[in-house]
Amino acid sequence: MKKRIIITILGLVVLIAALAAVKALQIRSMINKGKQFVPAAEPVTTATVSSDAWDTTLTAVGTLNAVQGVVVSAELAGKVARISFEPGTAVKKGAILLRQDTSSEDAQLPAALSQVDLNRANLKRADQLLKDGIISQADHDTAVSNAAQAQAQVDNIRATIAKKTIRAPFSGRLGIRQVNLGQILREGDPIVTLQALDPIYADFSLPQQQLAQVRLGQPLRVTSDALPGETITGRITAISPQVDADTRNIKLEATLSNRAEKLRPGMFVNVAVGLPALQKVLSIPATSVLYAPYRDSVFVVEAGKSGKVLRQHFVRLGGKRGDFVAVTEGLSAGETVVSTGVFKLRNGQSVVIDNKLAPNFQQAPKPANN
Repeated sequence: MKKRIIITILGLVVLIAALAAVKALQIRSMINKGKQFVPAAEPVTTATVSSDAWDTTLTAVGTLNAVQGVVVSAELAGKVARISFEPGTAVKKGAILLRQDTSSEDAQLPAALSQVDLNRANLKRADQLLKDGIISQADHDTAVSNAAQAQAQVDNIRATIAKKTIRAPFSGRLGIRQVNLGQILREGDPIVTLQALDPIYADFSLPQQQLAQVRLGQPLRVTSDALPGETITGRITAISPQVDADTRNIKLEATLSNRAEKLRPGMFVNVAVGLPALQKVLSIPATSVLYAPYRDSVFVVEAGKSGKVLRQHFVRLGGKRGDFVAVTEGLSAGETVVSTGVFKLRNGQSVVIDNKLAPNFQQAPKPANN
């Protein structure tokens, strides 16, 4: 009985050992095959690191202001008798915008004019009487004073009538009407806004470090979200003599042509001041960069033992121009980098170059509005 148990146990041990040996051989075979396995090369699009000369610009965000802009207001109190303008229209300098009620002044003017005529006649007689020695110099001086006072009274009434006739102080475009017919205006009450839109100012600021790079008459370009695809050119016409002590920025003013009046005061714009010197840069497509918090990198295509392989290079980036970005450190001119799909690649990976579907990278792309 014991012999039978021992034989059974030995048989089981031999069977288990045989199974373990077979399994070990299978695992070793799989490991060897895994070591010998070569993954298929990943197709990639590529671009060459090129040496370019970019025009250098100083960029800022600016605000548009009218060369002349004012809220036309009532100079004297009075009732609105006539409104002579339409909101939003263009007017010339001196055009009548509004008339206030001047019936009281119109009634006083004839009497004041009659008093002027009387005092002038009295002065003329006093001149003759003084020459004949009939009246004293004091009586003559009184006649002269009365004549001057009467004329001053007429001038005061006429000035009041003129002030109650509101005129455009300069040529420009009117805003929204803020008064109604028959309304009693107080001194200083607003009537309508008036803005001179052509030309127009763009006010912006630059850091004090860039002060030496700007000068009067320097050209610049202005773009706005309100005018997609359009670029307006202008020139710097004023540089503030004082640097802001809080921000260490200096304020500048540019003058822009605005014949179509598409630019309006209060709009914000992007300002690019062009510099005469060209900047030499190494440029690659912006899609070639694998952006990461620790440092950006690109994949360079190099020759390997069995074909093309990737080597990850860490880079330092500069400015951008359209689809391209400048590289200030980490690459050399003429190297080949992967241009798309870099997020799915790894260092040392085998690749095959296929540029049939490579994008057309441009420095000034104009995408279609779909």
